[in-house]
Amino acid sequence: MPNIKELNDFTTQVRRDIIRMVHKVNSGHPGGSLGCAEFFVSLYQEILETKEGFDMDGIGEDLFFLSNGHISPVYYSVLARSGYFPVEELNTFRLLNTRLQGHPTTHEGLPGIRIASGSLGQGMSVAIGAAQAKKLNNDDHLIYSLHGDGELQEGQNWEAIMYASAKKVDNLISTVDLNQQQIDGSTDDVLPMGSLKAKFEAFGWIVIDIEKGNDIEAILKGMAEAKSLTGKGKPVCVLLHTVMGNGIDFMMHTHAWHGKAPNDEQLANGLAQNPETLGDY
Repeated sequence: MPNIKELNDFTTQVRRDIIRMVHKVNSGHPGGSLGCAEFFVSLYQEILETKEGFDMDGIGEDLFFLSNGHISPVYYSVLARSGYFPVEELNTFRLLNTRLQGHPTTHEGLPGIRIASGSLGQGMSVAIGAAQAKKLNNDDHLIYSLHGDGELQEGQNWEAIMYASAKKVDNLISTVDLNQQQIDGSTDDVLPMGSLKAKFEAFGWIVIDIEKGNDIEAILKGMAEAKSLTGKGKPVCVLLHTVMGNGIDFMMHTHAWHGKAPNDEQLANGLAQNPETLGDY
């Protein structure tokens, strides 16, 4: 059984990492990273079936693709603290000629990263291609992906979503970070998308909601349900209802911290709300 306290402690440390990384270089995207911290911890500590070591082929293991690559701080923190590369390397976030660029890249060979991402709208297509490759290789492992809700305003997503159901890509679980915020405001103010559940279902997907998207127990339960629905001829969409900036009170429920770094005082405030649990880098 998962140790929920340990997973929550892990998440607290990840929140510290996120705001420290972004503060150090006065650049980055803390809001969405904080909102997805519980999801990434659940994914890499409990959900993904992976093998020892890292290779780009990923044969014989589950694969994850991050489409909304601007939330790289949470990705890097969880990868490092899950053993993919040294935790101390988080100190190099967004510095020139390092492996931890603002958006994930592959040319420096950072373990855990299989695609360059952050050009929004492309990750769904990549995930579908990887899922089809699994089928061609007779590999019964799954493909997981994460997308921003604002990102779904990009048209390429909907071509891919239509393709996935038409081709019965049923080894794919695509999660949408449904925080209803994007860089310029709420998604409803920028470009309302209506019911994403109705849209995905109309495009032939199975859809489940995780209403408590910042609760690890709810995430584990919901993702287990999603996994149970794979292999039934349809791709699976998980609508993960999160709070942008979760865990730091002055960053929550607003788009203002989508791409803004905390100052010294704000950093101290955020760290005080999230006491050190695993050791800072």
